[in-house]
Amino acid sequence: MKLLLTGGRIIDPSQNLDAEMDLLIENGKIATIGKNIRTPDTASRRASTGEITVIDLRGMFVVPGLIDMHTHLREPGFEYRETIQTGGVAATAGGFTSVACMPNTKPVNDTRSVTEYIKRKAATCNLVNVYPIAAISVGSEGSTMTEFRDLQDAGAVAFSDDGKPVTDSALMRRALEYASSLDMPIISHCEDLQLSAGGSMNEGFVSTELGLQGIPTIAEETIVARDIIIADYTKTILHIAHVSTAGAVRIIRDAKERGVRVTAETAPHYYTLTDETLREFDTSTKVNPPLRTVEDINALKEGLRDGTIDVIASDHAPHASTDKEVEFEYAASGITGLETSLALSMKLVDDGTLTMRDLILKMSINPAAILKIPKGNLKIGSDADITVIDPGKKWTVNRDSMRSKGKNTPFHGWCLKGKAILTVVGGEIKYRESL
Repeated sequence: MKLLLTGGRIIDPSQNLDAEMDLLIENGKIATIGKNIRTPDTASRRASTGEITVIDLRGMFVVPGLIDMHTHLREPGFEYRETIQTGGVAATAGGFTSVACMPNTKPVNDTRSVTEYIKRKAATCNLVNVYPIAAISVGSEGSTMTEFRDLQDAGAVAFSDDGKPVTDSALMRRALEYASSLDMPIISHCEDLQLSAGGSMNEGFVSTELGLQGIPTIAEETIVARDIIIADYTKTILHIAHVSTAGAVRIIRDAKERGVRVTAETAPHYYTLTDETLREFDTSTKVNPPLRTVEDINALKEGLRDGTIDVIASDHAPHASTDKEVEFEYAASGITGLETSLALSMKLVDDGTLTMRDLILKMSINPAAILKIPKGNLKIGSDADITVIDPGKKWTVNRDSMRSKGKNTPFHGWCLKGKAILTVVGGEIKYRESL
């Protein structure tokens, strides 16, 4: 089966490509990119034949398949929150062709058997490419390092105890050194548990007014600084997850200027919402790290603009209503993000923070490079993982129509602009809206 995408604006920073062209897919691979592609099957420009499907994409952006390198698919163990199947459906609806899933499942992904289970289940679902991230420590308890080589052989692409920090500095050093010898990244959840203990929102004026115990920005920044110091000393690679503070941006920027091999990500809710949104005690706004201030948002945007922050990742964290419909202090932390991430991020293009090229770098090419997966480009012969975006499409977020099991979004009712209208994985259409 062939698929011909015609007339779209193809944007692929990996090839410095930005032009209106056609793209032909054959046997799951990108076969040709060029002007007015013709094959014997398309001579009549019919919409489809038995051998080829032709889709007119004039006015649309055709980009390398989006990659979300920080998601929680919850399976195994928390299937009442999300499954690989439902998460995959949500991912395709959000324009993602590949996702990397964190290890805080039940059991924790700290053994070959769990990693292989995730890979098998993803293959059975046949929706998106799923890349497991394995735990740094057994049970993510921060005491004993997992078998990195065995987990890599099973299909893990990175190591993280996300959801928990590695409090033992010696263990973090050994993990960085071992992972670097395997040419794999450590993804650090930066949180000083003594400083954040008991907190449920950002420490500041709003937390004082609301009477909620706060989490100071230094709870994040002290561990960002520690891990960067260790990575600098050991000359290893380090990735910082879900950056939320201006101080963390400054520390990472300084480290990069000194040549430390550190990369970083942030999530759309951190440059879109502030702690002011917690005044209604809406538990869908409770995340970890917490929503910060306008000053932090401005710093995150500048970090995205100047390249200090390399990646936009959703930190998709679906929860059941029973996890969220409780008192704010006791509610689980997390936002469902796969289906809103792209549109929220395109606001950065509209306000001039990023160009569309920059956005594709941060949502496709850079994640692929950090995880060292063969994705994130539209080169001839590469896997046909493609996202088609309607930049002008206006739509309203409705939690009830979300594909994810998790309905915990603070963006319910928001009118957004920009949406994935076609998601192609391995040459197969996995999601399509009417054009």
